[in-house]
Amino acid sequence: MNINEKTYLSIEELLSIPTISSLNISEDGNNVAFVKNTADWEDNTYRNNIWIYEKNKRECYAFTTNGLEGTCPLWSPDSRHIAYLRSVGDGDKKNQIFVESIDGDGRVQVTDEKEGVSQFNWDPTGKGFYYVAQSKESEEIKKRGENYGGFHHVGREYQNDCLWHVELKDSTGPHQLTDGRDFHIHEFNVSDNGEKVVLMAKPSPDGEDDQNGTLYILDRQSGELQKLSGDKLLGGNVCFSPHGNKICYSASIREKEYYKTHIMDSTLETYDLMSGQRIQPLIDFDRTVIPIRWTAKGILLMWQDQTNYLIGLLSEDGTLDMLSETTESCIMEASITGDGNHLAYRKAGPNETFEVYLDDEKITNENGLFEGKLKSNREIISWSSSDNLEIEGVLTTPIDIDWNKKYPLLVFIHGGPAWASFPIHSSCFNEKYPVESFIEKGFIVLEPNYRGSSGYGYEFLKANYRNLGIGDYQDVISGVDALVDQGIADKDRVGVMGWSQGGFISAFCSTYSDRFKAISVGGGISNWVTNYVNTDLPSFIRMHVGDTPWNDPEIYAESSPMTYIQSACTPTLIQHGEKDARVPVSNAYELYKGLRDMGVDTELVTFNGMGYSSGKPGIHRAIMKQNLMWFSHYILGESMDDFRVM
Repeated sequence: MNINEKTYLSIEELLSIPTISSLNISEDGNNVAFVKNTADWEDNTYRNNIWIYEKNKRECYAFTTNGLEGTCPLWSPDSRHIAYLRSVGDGDKKNQIFVESIDGDGRVQVTDEKEGVSQFNWDPTGKGFYYVAQSKESEEIKKRGENYGGFHHVGREYQNDCLWHVELKDSTGPHQLTDGRDFHIHEFNVSDNGEKVVLMAKPSPDGEDDQNGTLYILDRQSGELQKLSGDKLLGGNVCFSPHGNKICYSASIREKEYYKTHIMDSTLETYDLMSGQRIQPLIDFDRTVIPIRWTAKGILLMWQDQTNYLIGLLSEDGTLDMLSETTESCIMEASITGDGNHLAYRKAGPNETFEVYLDDEKITNENGLFEGKLKSNREIISWSSSDNLEIEGVLTTPIDIDWNKKYPLLVFIHGGPAWASFPIHSSCFNEKYPVESFIEKGFIVLEPNYRGSSGYGYEFLKANYRNLGIGDYQDVISGVDALVDQGIADKDRVGVMGWSQGGFISAFCSTYSDRFKAISVGGGISNWVTNYVNTDLPSFIRMHVGDTPWNDPEIYAESSPMTYIQSACTPTLIQHGEKDARVPVSNAYELYKGLRDMGVDTELVTFNGMGYSSGKPGIHRAIMKQNLMWFSHYILGESMDDFRVM
């Protein structure tokens, strides 16, 4: 096919790229299970189906079919059965554990929890499961509801997630192992011999306590629960060593008190259950590492290195051996056998979407979606911000770009801020902005990894501390200027867009600057005080600005887009999920009202039932089409006649 006859992926095709997750390798290394999330356009929903690859058959096939879905597949210790979660029930469906043989020996529903199961693992014997589910409502609360009706004491009453155990052939049903009044379980792991369970817990499910993890060891025989003392913030996975005498997890480098007003930096920590000794073997490794599994050959780790995600094996002598074939890859998930001999992972190379690999052999063909299509080119560029801080970004261009031509430029800003843009094609990273459609329209797209982005070390991560807004803007506009100076970007045809933290930076650009022709603000903060009193996670704000708005109103004002509303002049599209708890929709209404009062062209679109993201591909299609039409109108001069009726 001639290149002039090819087209880029349409918006519908972009949203149809499957999202692969929940990778799990069988203990014999012969099978891999994973979840494919795909768009069902007819029913306007996303479907989760479990896929299995059998090495002996060299075959990859859908395991859940005929409308039956599943998530979180886990192989049994003998590699013969697979367990998973499925939403069942009348009305408000809840996740329950199911188990079946890959030979088709029937399907068994293991749990029937009222509020569903949030996570689970096999008992090492293969005869049952450990799982996490909400504690039962107390008799006092039940009686209060009967007497007075329903109400809730904010910040005082919680139904914590507890640990349960169930035997497959035990008619007595599940047994509750932890008391819901004590703490909320965040993560857990079972020792290989089944004698101990390690719990990473926090006081409550309240978002304010997300970073205050505490470790407990549950002795299965005695039922004794031991709290492991410590002054570090904990996160990530928690894993037992093969002999069950040590555990590992992610821990902060500094003490808890430091993070009340500072960005968190973390590293791997091991804890000897016999001696109580804690060791941070990678203290000089300036990257946040995530332990995946402690194998007989060492601890499998994953970490981000700029625009790459890599994996490696940390041996007992402290040697970290890279398992990634190249440093230019994005390995977002991995699963390894207990003996350390077999490895499965999900990887995307530059300008690719994710594929699944088993022992370095590709076992899927998701990039076949691009066959017969034009595909944009993504490359990493860098520039200096106003304070000489080096900033990287992803520049997306047409494959046949003319470097002597000036192109209209769109800046797409990622969320986070502790996240990054990567030079890959993936709908799981971007379900809001149709980059391929922008390229087809004649734009080029810059995605800056502004200060505070992850993967660039601790100093870069904290460079936006008490510097939100203005510092972010300087990183963005200096990238624009670099492309203008190179002669590839037209300075009079520049737009900016982003969602969440990217939406905040876009809102800041809307009111603070007159450099842009059009702006799109998605789920963005417009006023830090408004967000502080309405968000489910005010600690996030305190961590980045250093205090409350009552103690330091100046920093909140300096960082808020609404402070500069009187200078706003750029046409601005505002999109927001009406159920967004992290960035409540009040932010959108405040920005919209301010822009309207200033006489600025603006549109506010709220999406029914949507939080940060939507479970309906049709909503994401609308978001993408609105953005495509907005920038095509204000930068390219195209019509917007169908903007409200599409």
